[in-house]
Amino acid sequence: MREIVLDTETTGLDPTTGDRIVEIGAVELLNHMPTGQTYHQYINPQRDMPQGAFAVHGLSAEFLSDKPVFRDIAQDFLDFIKGDPLVIHNAAFDMKFLNAELSWIDFPTLPMAQALDTLEIARTKYPGAKNSLDALCRRFSIDNSSRTLHGALLDSEILAEVYLELIGGRQPDFSLSVVAGSDIAGGGADFTPPARERPLPPRLSEAEIAAHLAFLKTLDGESIW
Repeated sequence: MREIVLDTETTGLDPTTGDRIVEIGAVELLNHMPTGQTYHQYINPQRDMPQGAFAVHGLSAEFLSDKPVFRDIAQDFLDFIKGDPLVIHNAAFDMKFLNAELSWIDFPTLPMAQALDTLEIARTKYPGAKNSLDALCRRFSIDNSSRTLHGALLDSEILAEVYLELIGGRQPDFSLSVVAGSDIAGGGADFTPPARERPLPPRLSEAEIAAHLAFLKTLDGESIW
């Protein structure tokens, strides 16, 4: 199973008022394990950078001025994510921006059902607790010391670790149960060990057995032994 852990950085909170995506980062998981394949792209928003947004991610309009616009990277981005599930913290926010950018260049938008929201998973699992990415890192003892500012790729890498913890660790499907059809000692899933040709000798001595019987006689009522 392929999943894409994804994060974006933006100029603000609402694309309907002119805010744009300025960075996309994504990490590929295969069967809940990072493959090392990533996607990272800075994007020229073709507008100024509000001070509040700059304080969050540190990306200035000057730094982004020579980066490609969203139209130029859209197909590469879609080719990377394909139709696979998108693991996102607060998915409604990122999906809102991605779909706004896609719609502005007449590309098909992404179905919300494609997104898996780790914030919702965390709220269900830890109701009433703080469930920001930093709070979850503290909960799971994940090192996020390099996260002095928000960064789409770094946050995606951290979120991948958080996601794996939320679903039960790096091997969420690991089980000691016997898989149907597996071969155990050559006997298949219904294998039953044969009876011993000779029973094991008793482990208690005759003196210990006699002492136990004497002890039972001292008990009131009927013994369950």
